Amino acid sequence: MTKYSKTIVILAGPTAVGKTSLSIELAKQFNTEIISADSRQFYREMELGTAKPSKREMDGIVHHFINSHSIHDEYNVGDFEKDSLNLLSELFLKYDVVFVVGGSGLYVKALCEGIDEMPKIPQELRAQLNDEYLKFGLEYLQNELQAVDPEYYSIVDQQNPQRLIRALELFRATGKNMTYYRAQTSKVERPFNIIKIGLERPREELYQRINLRMDQMIAAGLFEEANELYPFKNLNALQTVGYSEIFGYLDGDYDKEEAIRLLKRNSRRYAKRQMTWFKKDTEFKWFSPIDENFIREYIKNSLNKI
Repeated sequence: MTKYSKTIVILAGPTAVGKTSLSIELAKQFNTEIISADSRQFYREMELGTAKPSKREMDGIVHHFINSHSIHDEYNVGDFEKDSLNLLSELFLKYDVVFVVGGSGLYVKALCEGIDEMPKIPQELRAQLNDEYLKFGLEYLQNELQAVDPEYYSIVDQQNPQRLIRALELFRATGKNMTYYRAQTSKVERPFNIIKIGLERPREELYQRINLRMDQMIAAGLFEEANELYPFKNLNALQTVGYSEIFGYLDGDYDKEEAIRLLKRNSRRYAKRQMTWFKKDTEFKWFSPIDENFIREYIKNSLNKI
């Protein structure tokens, strides 16, 4: 494998595992900046529901792709791949090492190895699936995708109808599912080294942290934030855990207590899907976030071997 003079360090893992605080400490020690690979944190209107680091938490470390876009922008993983590579070419003029932190597996993959263009989908097929969603609801899409592509269903954001529709339209148009197309992707070698670090905690501990974080978000005003965003609830950026459950409550589908239960349950399920995604990548070395010293030494040793 070619060795390069510049390196990115990926810090990935599920929601609430402790990526933010650890990454900031490491970025300080390595005197560098952070690229966020959390697609939910791109959007400036989505504050509480995405657990963005505050300015105080950032502690002077420059973060990129946080509050970089509006929910009204059309922004996808292909755009992120292009923009993050352009940004890295600038950052590498100043730094030998840059940290990439996040839980959006597809965005991490796009940066590390690229993604292939998917087949073009007829507009009428997309319109048909949107009509079916409006008529039959989210569960209808979930059931169909689970039947035709159980592997992708296990890792996709099951609360995001646009992600489900994208996978279903691909299958209906070509007869081949998303899992098939993802396997066809040819890995691009980037002109920099990549060190991949995964963060994990025991499941019960992680789930407790998720429940506690959700209680803190609610106390900080998550329901009020979602209410302000309610007029835009059909935008793709808002079809995600942390907001769709509250929109259901605001629609009158269930009471607030049920919305809170769904927020916690779906956040736990989201974390499970994140772990499923990252564990499939054998290049990750796994640590507990509390093992900061071990992680720092692992990075240093890996850099010395390059």
